[in-house]
Amino acid sequence: MKLVPLPAFQDNYLWVLHDGHRALVVDPGDAPPVLDFLARTGLLLEAILVTHHHADHIGGLAQVRDATGAAVYGPAREPIPGPLQRLSHGDAVTVLGLRFQVLDVPGHTAGHIAYFSEQDADGPLLFCGDTLFSGGCGRLFEGTPAQMLASLDALAALPDATRVCCAHEYTLSNLRFARAVEPGNVALAAYQRHCEDLRARGEPTLPSTIGEEKRINPFLRSRQPAVAAAAQSFNGARAEDEVAVFAAIRQWKNEFR
Repeated sequence: MKLVPLPAFQDNYLWVLHDGHRALVVDPGDAPPVLDFLARTGLLLEAILVTHHHADHIGGLAQVRDATGAAVYGPAREPIPGPLQRLSHGDAVTVLGLRFQVLDVPGHTAGHIAYFSEQDADGPLLFCGDTLFSGGCGRLFEGTPAQMLASLDALAALPDATRVCCAHEYTLSNLRFARAVEPGNVALAAYQRHCEDLRARGEPTLPSTIGEEKRINPFLRSRQPAVAAAAQSFNGARAEDEVAVFAAIRQWKNEFR
């Protein structure tokens, strides 16, 4: 299988996975990059996986579906026009011979889902939309801090080798914030240098891995003493209140410049 991040808009990635003949695409917010890629490669689009309802994730859905006849899979509790197969936590879908487990990950939106497969020969795959970013997490537009913390806990429990295919190239700005939260994190400093080198060469910083994110991402590290202490310094959040610490870090990121 080959994994390809197609750039779209200012900083989106539309993920394509293909075996040289058949393909799937995740969150086609913009149709032309997907259709142009299919035309160049001669791939047959077998399926479209949707994580949530925001326009930059479904804006090109109808056009891609109509042009290719691909089957569409998406969240059961999101306002996404059909036809599509609506999925919830515990469901599974098989595409390109890979079984993808569906995870409910509310927080960014109320019905956000993610897709996880352990069957690709190159290692486990996670398509997580806007729930988890490299060095960050999604804004809480519809969910609560408790929901997002639980969702991120579920993703952090996946195998460390899992490739994290998130939907935006936010990494460098996220890492600047992460360094403000945890300036003594040596792994974070090294990862920031690595990502800066990638972007200087015009390369994506993604996919990351779950193991890497557990070392450097403050939103997966909110129970670490250094992160809890930073949250307390920001707004007095008590270290023993895990949700309050997480909420403080998220609010700090909202205001960070």
